[in-house]
Amino acid sequence: MIKESKKILVTGVAGFLGSNLLDKLLREGHDVVGIDNLSMGRIENIQFTLENDNFAFLEKDILEHSTFETLDTDFDVVVHLAAFKIPRYGNAVKTLRVNAKGSENILEFGRRTKCKVVLASTSDVYGMSPDLPFVEDGNCVIGDSKVPRWAYAVSKLFDEHLALAYMEDYGFPIVLLRFFGSYGPNQHLSWWGGPQSVFIDCILNNKEIPIHGDGMQTRTFTYVDDTVEGIYAATVKPEANGEIFNIGANEEITILELAKMLKEISDEPTTSEIKLIPYNEISVGRKYQDVMRRVPDTSKAQRLLGVTAKTSLKEGLRKTFEWQKKVSLEKVHSK
Repeated sequence: MIKESKKILVTGVAGFLGSNLLDKLLREGHDVVGIDNLSMGRIENIQFTLENDNFAFLEKDILEHSTFETLDTDFDVVVHLAAFKIPRYGNAVKTLRVNAKGSENILEFGRRTKCKVVLASTSDVYGMSPDLPFVEDGNCVIGDSKVPRWAYAVSKLFDEHLALAYMEDYGFPIVLLRFFGSYGPNQHLSWWGGPQSVFIDCILNNKEIPIHGDGMQTRTFTYVDDTVEGIYAATVKPEANGEIFNIGANEEITILELAKMLKEISDEPTTSEIKLIPYNEISVGRKYQDVMRRVPDTSKAQRLLGVTAKTSLKEGLRKTFEWQKKVSLEKVHSK
């Protein structure tokens, strides 16, 4: 139970996490202003909330100073989710610019208004650390600078350091959240949304399921409801202030096992076969490095925020498969 309604600004509100968090915030009685330039977010994700009297949507860009000059200054919290993700085949400049400059603008707004800032980071900041499970005060081991994928991790590490420096110098509360493999309804239906998005699409359309390397790299995937509970707790609880949290589940699975599980879940008469793609064929002429295991220690979030992932991987994937199947059918019928 929350004791009071808060006024909360959410960036990236029409994206995957933003739209799901928005639903939670409104259910809990908060007033929300959401920003999104709709470059990756979808207005359809927030369509049913646009008429809610406690929500105002602004189609604006976080890179523009004018976005923040016209905002009210009475926010209690900013939840900064807008970001650009791993540049698999390009867009390293955009990744670095959006994440660094966008976060700086948010932090400047926090400095000016003295409101709490909850900033989305990523499990990618741990890089290739051999210390498992990953703990929040553990080492971050970033790979070769000539590998474009690390641009995302470096941009988020910069965001973390900048946020903590702002908190120290300007005296307003910061919370950093490192997400592990969130998935579920409203996820993006490409690699941007994660391997499960692509695998489901392949199964639904009888296409080969592409897996990079030998498929034995492991991940932990977190159903969006569990991720949102972590974000929400970090937003409303003062115990979160000044802390870094892993937000994730602890059910480790290989990417190969993930593809097989989705085929079993689908109950579709699919002809999709798994295709292993050697790393040197992922992007010809560009070096690629992978993380072979990515597992969080979530005990800190459980201890300070009182949250733990409750949705089993199979249950979450089944819900996600049904959602994506419905969306795919709607697209076909709308043509």
